[in-house]
Amino acid sequence: MSYSTADSLPRVTLDDVRGAQKMLTGISRVTAMEGSRHLTQLVGAPVHFKCENLQRTGSFKLRGAYVRIAGLLPEQRAAGVVAASAGNHAQGVALASSLLGVRSTVFMPKGAPLPKISATEEYGAEVRLHGTVVDETLAAAQEYAAETGAVFIHPFDHHDIIAGQGTVGLEILEQCPEVRTIVVGIGGGGLAAGIAVAVKSLRPDVRIIGVQAEGAAAYPPSLAAGMPVAVANPATMADGIRVGRPGDVPFEIIAELVDEVRTVSEYNLSSALLLCLERAKLVVEPAGASPVAALLREPRSFEGPVVAVLSGGNVDPLLLQRVLRHGMAAGGRYLQVRLRLTDRPGALATLLGVLSVVDANVLDVSHVRTDPRLGLTEVEVELHLETRGPAHCAEVGLALREAGYTVIESTTRS
Repeated sequence: MSYSTADSLPRVTLDDVRGAQKMLTGISRVTAMEGSRHLTQLVGAPVHFKCENLQRTGSFKLRGAYVRIAGLLPEQRAAGVVAASAGNHAQGVALASSLLGVRSTVFMPKGAPLPKISATEEYGAEVRLHGTVVDETLAAAQEYAAETGAVFIHPFDHHDIIAGQGTVGLEILEQCPEVRTIVVGIGGGGLAAGIAVAVKSLRPDVRIIGVQAEGAAAYPPSLAAGMPVAVANPATMADGIRVGRPGDVPFEIIAELVDEVRTVSEYNLSSALLLCLERAKLVVEPAGASPVAALLREPRSFEGPVVAVLSGGNVDPLLLQRVLRHGMAAGGRYLQVRLRLTDRPGALATLLGVLSVVDANVLDVSHVRTDPRLGLTEVEVELHLETRGPAHCAEVGLALREAGYTVIESTTRS
């Protein structure tokens, strides 16, 4: 399935982005710019967050969706609009349509998180569940458009969508005029392309660095080939940038104006999400945290001041729980310890007392007496502990040894 648009559109210009900004006045929020002391220390230069996770509907997608739908002819509006999305684009289209009085239908995969389905319906769209992967959902939406005459609203591959997303770039220049580097996640490329048009037109000296998840990185091979290239079976926790093929319209812009595209691992993404939550007190979805992941991966390779675009905060609570657990494991925050005790009353309580002194939080205890490898007076205990990080893990191990325990196995775990 191709993600390209059939429309033949002119190049997106600064005037288009400025026109979109006027159109969005009173519709989208001028989201906050927040400093990060922790990342500033790591990078060695000021780092700021552009908080699109605090945008209406929880992501930047409202900007482009509103501009696209507002630009439709009266007869097109009368026919309604249709979109395909698992989350952010769905909510952006739903709210934009409601604000403009246009009927909207959104196709979502059957496995879409219930909070995202509910939010899309509450914003006014009719939700239809179809398929288990995005390609199937997209095909159903395009078939519906052909049958009903509804206008298909593409998530990234359209001139108006890119112009709307480019308003993020104008706000960055207004809020942080001294910026030297902008870091932004890339899926299909609409946001990065829009920011690039706005920023490079006014400040060609500003570096723009795109970020993709390693398991869904279609831009590096596409840029090498000079044309959009599809990646089979893109896989990443960052569903907001899990796109198998760059959009035709944003690809041309990104190839010309974006200085570099980097990739990050799942480890980097989960660590970034955890940092945003713990240090910045911001709920950010994995795709929205991808710029932070790039900063964590190679902190000294960015010229500051740096602005990292937190593109969205719509994370399913169940996924958030798993990702946080993954991020804590990646940061050495979980420790698994296996050791043997003398099987006597109070032995386990004494062990737990040692752990209490060093502030190790016990999550789980496994107590085995029947293993044939054990002596008649021995018991094996396996403990799953929550710690403050690698240094704390080492402190726990030292405390156990000093208390006379022989540790059979000690590993950080996921």
